[in-house]
Amino acid sequence: MTSSSDTPSPKRRRGLYAGIGLTTVLGFAGMAYLAVMGGAVAAEGSAYDYQFTSIDDAPLPLEQYRGKTVLLVNTASQCGFTPQYEGLQALWEEYRDQGFVVLGAPSNDFGGQEPGDESEIKQFCEVNFNINFPLTSKVVTKGDEAHPFYKWARGETGSGPQWNFHKYLIDPDGKLVGSYPSIVKPMSAKLRKAVEKSLPKTVAG
Repeated sequence: MTSSSDTPSPKRRRGLYAGIGLTTVLGFAGMAYLAVMGGAVAAEGSAYDYQFTSIDDAPLPLEQYRGKTVLLVNTASQCGFTPQYEGLQALWEEYRDQGFVVLGAPSNDFGGQEPGDESEIKQFCEVNFNINFPLTSKVVTKGDEAHPFYKWARGETGSGPQWNFHKYLIDPDGKLVGSYPSIVKPMSAKLRKAVEKSLPKTVAG
């Protein structure tokens, strides 16, 4: 159990969402991006070809989610979109028993809004949002150093994260079937409909 001394200080709490102005101004590639709400995509190959490392430093192959629907989200703790953690947890709780997984991938790519190490990120998520869906270790989502999954997804769909909390939807066969920018909220009708459509016919063990 986390003690009260582990709770973020008021100063840190004030800083958690300090990036909201930067998010609004710089988080999107102009008004054209703001107008694109994301949706269905079609990618060759399989997400099961890729492996992450968990936030606890254990192997986390996407193959372990075969037969389930996965929503992979690049997250950050000091972003204007950070409150989406609450919606992601709610989405996970609503559909997890139907074969659905939310997978958070912390990243410091945008605005330097995930500066902490894995232990700090995990504590932040648990203390502030009661997060219990799986998290990866910190990853890079863009450029030459991007994680192989993100290179594949961007190359196949032409759609990559422009800011924190970009969402990729992976179906039970490992196919990348949806790409949603930060402005699409986890509990929005658009995303929930896509998740429901992609849920497995039978729940994997």
